[in-house]
Amino acid sequence: VDAKAGTRKRKVPSEERTLRTLVPHLKMSSTTLKIAGVVSLYWFVSISMVFLNKHLLSGVKLDAPMFVTWFQCVVAVVVCYVCGSLRHLSVFSQFPTFEYDLAKARTVLPLSLVFVGMIVFNNLCLKFVGVAFYNVGRSLTTIFNVTLSYFVLGQTTSLPAMATCAVIIGGFFLGVDQEGTTGQLPMAGVLFGVLASLCVALNAIFIKRVLPTLDNDMWKLTAYNNVNACVIFLPLMYMMGEVPVVVAAPEVQSSSYWFFMTVAGLFGVAIGIVTMLQIQVTSPLTHNISGTAKACVQTILALYLKSETRSPMWWLSNAMVLGGSMGYTQVRRQEMQQAASSKPAATA
Repeated sequence: VDAKAGTRKRKVPSEERTLRTLVPHLKMSSTTLKIAGVVSLYWFVSISMVFLNKHLLSGVKLDAPMFVTWFQCVVAVVVCYVCGSLRHLSVFSQFPTFEYDLAKARTVLPLSLVFVGMIVFNNLCLKFVGVAFYNVGRSLTTIFNVTLSYFVLGQTTSLPAMATCAVIIGGFFLGVDQEGTTGQLPMAGVLFGVLASLCVALNAIFIKRVLPTLDNDMWKLTAYNNVNACVIFLPLMYMMGEVPVVVAAPEVQSSSYWFFMTVAGLFGVAIGIVTMLQIQVTSPLTHNISGTAKACVQTILALYLKSETRSPMWWLSNAMVLGGSMGYTQVRRQEMQQAASSKPAATA
């Protein structure tokens, strides 16, 4: 009996108390499983895409990297068209109806040229270097982001962020030196990796400029970019002499070759979807950390599958690149939080 209220308290049954305790734990477990599932899916798609592209670019006799990349763009266009046609179904509601307006296509064209450069140099880098070195070979993206942000956008970078960039640069050059001692590093692969990093940074800047013209819809941008890329690749394949090579290659008559080509193209679309999913269920910072951890696992897996070993200095170069990249992300996050918290004080 409650002496103050003069009423008898209702005794909560043990089953109800158990449920009250259990429900929050079940919700937390459900959220944890969802995050783990999305992160695992991102890792699977990303790592599988790298190894599959490596097989298609240097594991088969058909030497036609432009053709391989062009076909992946064709697959992306088909996926955008099919998903747009099925947008009346809830699972495809995020996809816009497929369109191709010439005026908008001309607006997107500069971005498409950078996009073509990005995927071409990415694939050429992967063709000439091993999967284990692939992450280090393309590690200068952050450096080009900082440089272009200053010269193009007029944005300065803090000393702590510059310090993390110095660590990345040191890791890159140490990695090139150590990989070179294995005799498995053509300088062409290093050059293509640097150019790929530059194009990735340029691509991010051009996306910010072009996206508003397409209603800030990334899937519209994906469709326009890949349609433009399909056209741009045609003269590139001709100039590289790949057309007669492809026509005469026995691989084009193999169903397994086209199966792997199609799956690689689907993975190219899927990586965009799982990246957005991972950011939605976690955060941009967690996504970057997940990408860094994925790169580490990818490196270890590549060496394990080929039964190769590397020197401690080689591993140090990887640690410098991954640690510097993660450090840069953390520094930028703290700076953005400080900027956001100082705005109300400034206006007050």
